[in-house]
Amino acid sequence: MRYPDFLKPGGTIGFLAPSFGCSIEPYESAFKNALTWFQAQGYRTKLGPNCFAGEGIGISNTPELCGKELNESYGDPESDVLISCGGGELMCEVVPYMDWELIRSSRPKWYLGYSDNTNFTFLSAILADTAAVYGPCAPSFGMEPPSESILDALGVLCGHTKLHSYPKWEKEGLKDEEHPLLPYNLTEDYQQRVFVPVSDTKADGLSGSQANGLSGTEAEIYPMRETTEPLTLEGRLIGGCVDCLVNLTGTRFDKTVDFLERYREDGFLWFLECCDLNPMSMRRAFFQMKHAGWFRYVKGFLIGRPYHYDEEMMGLDRFNAVLDVIREFRVPVLMDLDIGHLPPQIPLICGSCAKVTAGSNTLTVEHIMK
Repeated sequence: MRYPDFLKPGGTIGFLAPSFGCSIEPYESAFKNALTWFQAQGYRTKLGPNCFAGEGIGISNTPELCGKELNESYGDPESDVLISCGGGELMCEVVPYMDWELIRSSRPKWYLGYSDNTNFTFLSAILADTAAVYGPCAPSFGMEPPSESILDALGVLCGHTKLHSYPKWEKEGLKDEEHPLLPYNLTEDYQQRVFVPVSDTKADGLSGSQANGLSGTEAEIYPMRETTEPLTLEGRLIGGCVDCLVNLTGTRFDKTVDFLERYREDGFLWFLECCDLNPMSMRRAFFQMKHAGWFRYVKGFLIGRPYHYDEEMMGLDRFNAVLDVIREFRVPVLMDLDIGHLPPQIPLICGSCAKVTAGSNTLTVEHIMK
């Protein structure tokens, strides 16, 4: 795994928009304020041609021009790190125009973004063995004052690799066109949920095929219990927004199984979160990823709060939409974590190894660069 150099004082931050650009409010004002903030911290800034563009469908410009901007930004010797201007809807259409040979052969540089940016942060690790950061996009750095998680995201780019969960989270944001610089509306208490496999079951000692042949429901064959006991997981972090990941599954860009084989000795911690997916869609997506072989060698799952947080469909909620599909792997599943679309979010280095500790309703992530 390739790890870029960390951002140094006075370094140059490049901005690009392979997904949405900052062409409308509140993103335009927030991004402009973020540029002012970064410059006040002593950094130089360099903007790609699409940062304020809004000519594309679900992205800032045409897929060809978005890909061109990304390739040129990554190969640009003037920028030290890259931060995406936003998430969006159709960055998947940009993927065919990403020059993976260029990315593999260029000096690696940190790329920061989330949501639709999964199309790069995930594939950077999978296709180019180059770590990237799954975390907030550029306009979030324009909030006043910046939240602890925003400062942590900059800290990761600068080399601070140990992070933790936050005491409160935002269920309903207040930022809008008239108030573009408002900080997170942190009203909800953080409450992580930790599920571990029950050891004394009739499926113990049986292979997967034997266990699958047993009668009864998945819950009976692979029972799990909730716990508040301290728990530590170690493995290589991989994941992102499930909406994007499932869209890549089975395409010519899906070299996930090859990646898993290359790093199989580390085992994997999948960090996953959902944006537009309702509980039924979540369950279908996890089914597809599982049967594509993505979860082999898994050592644990880190599941963020879904954007459709309270939604239930025909008895299916955010918990059994996930647990019923992956319980057969007999590994811990941590849920409602600070990952994804209901901020704040812990910035995670996709592709790095990590030591994850859960205990006393707190999550700690220590990235390990190996």
